[in-house]
Amino acid sequence: MTVSTEGSAPVGPGRLLRSRGALLLLEAAVAFAGALALPLLALGFELDPLDRIAQVSGLAAIQFRFALLGLLFIAAVVLAMRLRGGRHFDLATRVSAAALAGLASGFVAAGAVLALHGTPWPMFGLNGDSGRIVEWAHAVANGQPSGSPVYPPAPLYTLGYYAEWFHGGNTAYAFKDLQILGAAAFGPLVYFAWRMLLSPLRALAFGVVPAFALIDAYKPYAQTVLVVLVPVLVAMVVALRRSGTENWRPLLLKAAGFGALLGVLFLTYSGWFLWSAAGVFFAAALYFPWKTGRLKGAAFMGATLAAFMAVAGRYLVVMLTEGQDTKDFNFRFDNFTDPAYYLMWRTDMPGNVGDWPLPGEFGGVGLFAIVTFVCLGVAIWLGLRKPLVVTIAAMFISAWLMRMYIASNMYETQTVQLYTRTNNQLLYCGMILAALVAHLVSQRLAQRRPAGTGAAADTGADTGADTATTGRGFPGREGAVIGTLCALLLLLGTVSSSMADRYMPAQDGSYRILPYVSHTIRQQNGKCPKFAPEHKCSKDGDQTWLTYIR
Repeated sequence: MTVSTEGSAPVGPGRLLRSRGALLLLEAAVAFAGALALPLLALGFELDPLDRIAQVSGLAAIQFRFALLGLLFIAAVVLAMRLRGGRHFDLATRVSAAALAGLASGFVAAGAVLALHGTPWPMFGLNGDSGRIVEWAHAVANGQPSGSPVYPPAPLYTLGYYAEWFHGGNTAYAFKDLQILGAAAFGPLVYFAWRMLLSPLRALAFGVVPAFALIDAYKPYAQTVLVVLVPVLVAMVVALRRSGTENWRPLLLKAAGFGALLGVLFLTYSGWFLWSAAGVFFAAALYFPWKTGRLKGAAFMGATLAAFMAVAGRYLVVMLTEGQDTKDFNFRFDNFTDPAYYLMWRTDMPGNVGDWPLPGEFGGVGLFAIVTFVCLGVAIWLGLRKPLVVTIAAMFISAWLMRMYIASNMYETQTVQLYTRTNNQLLYCGMILAALVAHLVSQRLAQRRPAGTGAAADTGADTGADTATTGRGFPGREGAVIGTLCALLLLLGTVSSSMADRYMPAQDGSYRILPYVSHTIRQQNGKCPKFAPEHKCSKDGDQTWLTYIR
């Protein structure tokens, strides 16, 4: 059996899979190289990270390098369109999309390099969550139990062993590296998670762009798990739907792969699984192959569960037994605000923000919320039969109900149970559904196109290129691809600059206090960090952030 592609000789299935694998490896190499390029370039900046003018200059320098590198990749797409009849246009598009995903998160990581320039400490030093993670990682690396058996073990072991390999066991100094590297890896990881469902440009536009509202250089692993988990769960539901007609070997291998991947994500950060569980179970029941192959569907689910338990079963048992006794009594800033507002999270150290939530034009609701809700409804309308849309919508509803259930019991139990963390899942799922409206509309337009007027519509499979050609009266897909890349370059550059800017050190009680504290902690050699204010430092560093905790 052979599979043929337009304009080429028949290609065998094995050769086709190898070529796709090679192209994905090329995308991965470009994406991760792009993610590391800007942080490495930022290491050469000689700026005082506590001086606001220096911060602005640093952000501009990063933006300049980001734009130049991004434009080089877009120029390659333009050249590929003009040379040799455009035969390499799809490859150039694929590589450029991967590069922009990596460069965007590399921008935020470069901002963290600038913010922590001159200090060996991670953001927040040994205070708050940073201090606990450093302490627990040191314990597990030395064969001792961590301070919290229910805390996800993967970040602790990763930090502990990384510290042993590169920092002589100093988990505090090692955490600075992993904050920067974790932020850099954010873009490539979310990009490749969405590549299981969408072609390169659509994965960048509809998956990566919404994720950048959540990128975090302080504890990057938590948000990374969320933005990767959503497309992985959607892909699993899609695979379950098709399992009834799948051959046994690829069926079981695919199921085991999903189970193992979900296990790794669960070990890294488990909270999103709790918020998503009800929605995913609903979608799985809805798309289970009841008519086409119940036995294979059950085998798929069984193999997925078995692989998940093999990877994360021990931690799951700990969560089910000891997690019930873990109570969160720490009331934060967001616990005193309207529980229906989730569109922006100011963390538990907001500084002076005035009225919150920000007053909106329509019954207290802002235009962004209205547009999001309208697009969410349109996405469900157009994609009601598509597991991509239904699964994400179910996860949104699941997180919303869990949020309201926990918040409604807050007064009686006097516990928080981290319900405000659902902000991130609600925002991400809502933004994805809003972005997918363009994807669904383009598919509808492609279906109405007369035969022979353009390439087939992007169905979400790994086709290697986005088919942006529309019907009569519209430019070809090449112009659409280049225009989209230019728009995404500017959008991602602006968003990344904003997210990097919120980590520029300042004594204002917001996220900026995290790197500020790092510059005020005495180093282990007894000296102050290079840019310590007035050359003064202390064992614990600046503690004025405590005055902002309500």
